[in-house]
Amino acid sequence: MALNLANYKGQARDAIKAFWGNREAARVKQIESGNIDAGTRGSVTAGKNLDGFVAMIKSLVEANGLGHAKIYQNKGFVVLPGYFRPTKQWDLLVMNGDRLVAAIECKSQVGSFGNNFNNRAEEAIGTAHCLWTAYREGAFGGQTKPFLGWLMVVEDAAKSRASVRNDEPHFKVFPEFDGASYLRRYDLLCQRLVKEQLYTATALIASPRTAVKSGKYCELSELSSLESFVTSFAGHIATEAAKKI
Repeated sequence: MALNLANYKGQARDAIKAFWGNREAARVKQIESGNIDAGTRGSVTAGKNLDGFVAMIKSLVEANGLGHAKIYQNKGFVVLPGYFRPTKQWDLLVMNGDRLVAAIECKSQVGSFGNNFNNRAEEAIGTAHCLWTAYREGAFGGQTKPFLGWLMVVEDAAKSRASVRNDEPHFKVFPEFDGASYLRRYDLLCQRLVKEQLYTATALIASPRTAVKSGKYCELSELSSLESFVTSFAGHIATEAAKKI
């Protein structure tokens, strides 16, 4: 049976519109209330800016035969055991009975690229390593491997595309990082998270602030494309749906 990709491109454009629209609405609301967070924090602390992508993921689950699965995204219901720490809260879990089908992180970065890239990278690597080690040690029973996904929306701007200098006081960085922009760094991160089997699939979506009406976005490479993410996820869901459990 062919996979159903649930018009993911159209859903992604709608998700981008909602992402930028929700951020702006949160900023305006805080200004009007006189409670202004530092920098762009007012746009971030409104939360749920990536719910459009969560809706896309839900539609892929339903379209590929697992409509009865439980999809959790509320705090308290997205907690999984870890190995190096007791628990970790994910952004979204898909459960088929007592089986973990998928755990997905949906993140974003707008501005402050230099301050946040390393934090995002360390968080993504540590989160996946902790879960897979817990899986190896039997934290999820004897089930087959779940799908682990990492979806990242980054502002497409002059600063995220500009060449970045590296400090190299003792040793040279790998040549692919030499002068690489923050978007290029995110692309390399996404590719390597998959190549090193830390995540089943990743997606890097670059979008300008002006996309609030158009939903415009772009991808940087095949391995970190939304198409690869969606296809891999739909295939995993269809496989789970076909099992007689």
